[in-house]
Amino acid sequence: MSFCFNFDLPALTTNPDGDDGYKVQKENIETAAKSTEDDIKPAVPLKEAKEHLPLSDPQFILRDAVTESVTIGTLPPLHFLNETVFEKTASEREDDERILSRTAEQRSDLISGVYEGGLKVWECTYDLLELIEKDGETFGGKAVLDLGCGAGLLGILALQRGARQVHFQDYNSTVIEQLTVPNVIINCQEENEVDSDDDKDGRGKGKMKEEDGCKKEGKDKEDEKDGNPPPKKKATDLSQQPLLAKCRFFSGDWCTFLALVEQENPQPKYDLIFTSETIYNTAYYPSLHKTLHKLLAPDGLVYVATKSHYFGVGGGLHLFETFVEQRGIFSLDHLWDGEEGLQRHVVVLRFKKQRALK
Repeated sequence: MSFCFNFDLPALTTNPDGDDGYKVQKENIETAAKSTEDDIKPAVPLKEAKEHLPLSDPQFILRDAVTESVTIGTLPPLHFLNETVFEKTASEREDDERILSRTAEQRSDLISGVYEGGLKVWECTYDLLELIEKDGETFGGKAVLDLGCGAGLLGILALQRGARQVHFQDYNSTVIEQLTVPNVIINCQEENEVDSDDDKDGRGKGKMKEEDGCKKEGKDKEDEKDGNPPPKKKATDLSQQPLLAKCRFFSGDWCTFLALVEQENPQPKYDLIFTSETIYNTAYYPSLHKTLHKLLAPDGLVYVATKSHYFGVGGGLHLFETFVEQRGIFSLDHLWDGEEGLQRHVVVLRFKKQRALK
């Protein structure tokens, strides 16, 4: 959505260790890290988790779906609802949380404890997609969790490339129902159509436009520029979408989401957990860390895509690294570090050996 990115400002040139606010936050992080995970108290009122079933009315879900696409290297195209159209049609959408109207009124991409940015595809998601493409991950037979999924592009890619199951979680139910689920359905539909369409019209060979290392299909943008909306996706019969059967969708904060899935027998354990741009608020670190700890499989990996610092909110990679180190449960390794502008990173967490054996 075309709102201000109210915590993404140009990088500061001063050393953050010399900033009193940074020091105070670091001390708070260290204090929180020393407490046990079972004693974690939520920083904001809990938002009850629930599971969402995507089968209510697929004809309505996709009736006005206007999409754009991104292709990175050899990855299959990923389709998602056009942000501009989504914004313009917000008043027509179901939104019990009122986040669509409130974000429009406040012109903000983040209202802490109310709306956590899930309607926007953030930059670091593309960084992680590029790393996946570079590493050649195929996801065959793996259980994947897209934590703080938003548009769900990371989970959708895993689904397209052979994951055994993919679970999507976002703070807001409106994001899950109005964005994540439609995006998954659209890509499931595209997966079924791609073979015949490639033969008919040479899909994948058209004009592409490169932005920030990613390629976005140029036709959608050209149509918008000419005053013509991008093509709408047709509604689909969900009973004909076997990939959708591998998906589950959850909303709620991380504390209640964890409590919900821990009730299941057997409890889900994920081989891969993806989380992009979710460590912007240090108050959320304890619940995030506990969720990762409890849901990651013993040999699993957590991929975190993030910025060095989120100005105006306070979190970022440096403080998160301090928190993880203090906890002593995960090791953290840098996989990619961007050096230009506001620095971005992709890191991986894995259990320390002694912890994984317990």
